[in-house]
Amino acid sequence: MNQHCFNRYIGIDYSGAETPVSSLKGLRVYMAVHGRPPAEVFPSVSPRRYWTRRGIAEWLVERLSEQCRTVVGIDHGFSFPLPYFEKYQLPHDWPAFLDDFQRHWPTDHDHTYVDFVRDSVCGNGAARCGNTRWRRTTEQRAGAKSVFHFDVPGSVAKSTHAGLPWLRYIRLHAPNVHFWPFDGWEIPSGRSVVVEIYPSLWSRAFAREDRNPDQHDAFSVAAWMRRSDLDGTLAEFFAPSLSPVDRLTAETEGWILGIK
Repeated sequence: MNQHCFNRYIGIDYSGAETPVSSLKGLRVYMAVHGRPPAEVFPSVSPRRYWTRRGIAEWLVERLSEQCRTVVGIDHGFSFPLPYFEKYQLPHDWPAFLDDFQRHWPTDHDHTYVDFVRDSVCGNGAARCGNTRWRRTTEQRAGAKSVFHFDVPGSVAKSTHAGLPWLRYIRLHAPNVHFWPFDGWEIPSGRSVVVEIYPSLWSRAFAREDRNPDQHDAFSVAAWMRRSDLDGTLAEFFAPSLSPVDRLTAETEGWILGIK
């Protein structure tokens, strides 16, 4: 990728609370372009003040279908550790993983809480559960918690289990989007990309001003991606220095943009 890879930068602070059609204060979206720093985006077609997970997914499909090369950073896990694939004898194939996960954890259904699947009210989460000791290589590098570590401060387990079916939705409805690194480490010219991010890497680098923590996380992601693109360093983060084994692992487990 050449300098100035993108024209638009979207940072999303995610939430796995309630249902996909619940208006959630913890769901925040910030968007920046080359000439302007990030500004918060609110749901324009809804009378609700805050986003829903379904609303964000549908809005992203619209943005990613436009002729404006965009990078979207979302702060939940995009895949699971290799021991999960081994336990359930799943192929190391990300689209197949998303399909299998959504069949067992249908958390994109309108009235479904993540906890409904955890408690066997719906879905079949018991047939696809993980272990809190399992961590992806990128989580180990980042110092992040396991995607299976529920009910603790700083956990991304609930948002991951809520968000994965919506990644599948975006993939199905915006087929030209590149999901990094699953679709390849190199992003084809002209393509928009969706990446996993970890706001804690960047949030202290930007003044908090009057933003709450959720707003600031989304702002920081968009601001960091924009700044890094404009100074020519963003491309380096799409080519992290990994051993052949770690690189192959990350093609199944995923990788957090910004972890070298």
